[in-house]
Amino acid sequence: MDPIDDSNTTILTQLVQLMKELYSLPECKNTSKNMYSNLVRKMKLLSPLFEELVDRGDDQLAVDEVRALQKLWVALDSAKELLEWVNEASKLYQAVHWDRISLKFLNTTEQIEEALNSIPYDKLNLSEEVREQIELVHAQFRRAKCKMDSPDPQQETDLAVVQKEVDPDVSVLQRLSQSLQLRTIDDLRVESRTFHEMVITNGADLGYSFEMMSSLFKKLNDYLLTKNPEIDTPEDVIKHRCPVIPDDFRCPISLELMNDPVIVSTGQTYERSCIKKWIDAGHKTCPKTHQTLLHTALTPNYALKSLITLWCESNGIELPKNQGNSTNKRSGTGSSECDRAAINGLLRKLIHGNTKEQRAAAGELRLLAKRNADNRVCIAEAGAIPLLIELLSSPDSRTQEHAVTALLNLSIYEMNKSIIVDAGAIPDIVEVLKNGSMEARENAAATLFSLSEKDENKVAIGAAGAIPALIDLLCDGTPRGKKDAATAIFNLSIYQGNKVRAVRAGIVPLLMRLLKDPGSGMVDEALAILAILARHPEVKVAEGESDPIPVLMEIIRTGSPRNRENAVAVLLPLCVRDTKHLKIAREFGVDAALKELSENGTERARRKATNLLELLQQVDT
Repeated sequence: MDPIDDSNTTILTQLVQLMKELYSLPECKNTSKNMYSNLVRKMKLLSPLFEELVDRGDDQLAVDEVRALQKLWVALDSAKELLEWVNEASKLYQAVHWDRISLKFLNTTEQIEEALNSIPYDKLNLSEEVREQIELVHAQFRRAKCKMDSPDPQQETDLAVVQKEVDPDVSVLQRLSQSLQLRTIDDLRVESRTFHEMVITNGADLGYSFEMMSSLFKKLNDYLLTKNPEIDTPEDVIKHRCPVIPDDFRCPISLELMNDPVIVSTGQTYERSCIKKWIDAGHKTCPKTHQTLLHTALTPNYALKSLITLWCESNGIELPKNQGNSTNKRSGTGSSECDRAAINGLLRKLIHGNTKEQRAAAGELRLLAKRNADNRVCIAEAGAIPLLIELLSSPDSRTQEHAVTALLNLSIYEMNKSIIVDAGAIPDIVEVLKNGSMEARENAAATLFSLSEKDENKVAIGAAGAIPALIDLLCDGTPRGKKDAATAIFNLSIYQGNKVRAVRAGIVPLLMRLLKDPGSGMVDEALAILAILARHPEVKVAEGESDPIPVLMEIIRTGSPRNRENAVAVLLPLCVRDTKHLKIAREFGVDAALKELSENGTERARRKATNLLELLQQVDT
């Protein structure tokens, strides 16, 4: 065999993680729900394959095995993206474009089936039970790739009628409203927002269908207004000549329909020209909430502007003109010019300001980065990240807190993770984690967790000495700090090399103390970390010195489903080839507890409980 170092660990971890994400997907309630649930069901049936390969604990996989599993991961990840898109996308759009959505599911099924076909099952030494299940699932994917799902015939007919006819029959609109689960004006408003977010996200890909979708929205809107006359006054219902402007579309200052809505630092939205006049007049507060404005940057509210546009078009209303004098006519950069200018001004303070000015600027960037994705992009593009990293070494503790928290907020945007790491932030963040104030340490831990979501960063973070510092925070931090530290340690320990670092830094005795102290509020986290470390040989020794079996048995009997699963995952490797621990477990009634768990636990818990029962039987014989 030609092994690849650590490739099996990485790909198997990715596959198990993908399955966890799959189980967390919500139930689908739109027109694609049958295709959605069928695909989810089949994908979930693959979980035992990955878990058995992980549980087996092999150090290496052959090149062809790794490549086949990587191909399967790509197919499954693509399927997960499709499922997430279906949940988030417009119901009406999916109904109108049923053939296109159905083809996406068919192509995804074919991709998974092809990947399953490339796996060398005979080389993987799978148990008979798992092999039979995977063959069954493979057959299901093979059959599914040969047929495309059909739409609801009644819904398809109703949609065709509503699209074709200027004034469709009320009964048709009623059926369509029911089948799409768009039964109220609020339902339609949410649906409209969802469609516009699709337009904003996909741009020209959806542009061609915008006019048709707007017409459908208008017809459903008219029908729902007629069915719910309390929404408007009676004369509005009859002719809809003067529809009531939704409150969210009105500027709180002018009470007029907004044309260029912007968000101020308090989170409130105003018409740009109105709030600018307010600020230019010397006011330092938010007109609606009376809170002090932390800064005067105005962030465009693109989502709301799109909703206003659709509402105007659906109701035959001319789009509002710019209110007041615009300050953005000088160039084609649009309304973001003011925001970039504000951000650049803050950066100048970071570079040239005194300690007080740097502290204030870092604090404002921290708040701006927290607010939305557009700000995170703009702040990074302006070159703030290296400047914030420099401030991590500031002797002023508050400046340091602002800087590390700003980096945390910026790291939420996926592209910024690489920028932060490439700028050399990890050693400085670790230093803050070791020596900063408690708030700075907590947010440094959270930042490392965010950065560690990219697998390549797990190695660098561990090598920089983060794990002992995280263990210190887990030991002496605030409740929030302990949670941040535990989350980061768990994520870093997915990488095999970091497991060694955690064990040798003394994490096991600490986790056992937390596990035995329900008042710590850390039982769930401690157990999850132990479960991921459990197969490391040094863990077994450290656990054995802490008398773990009584507390593990109590959790197996009375814990939550997830904790019971993790408890048996910790107990199993502890008992493998260890008659002493098996006998101790038997003294605490492990047989009956495992039998019950093998019947009523989660799928993974049932398998591990069964394996442990088999070990007990071998001891008996």
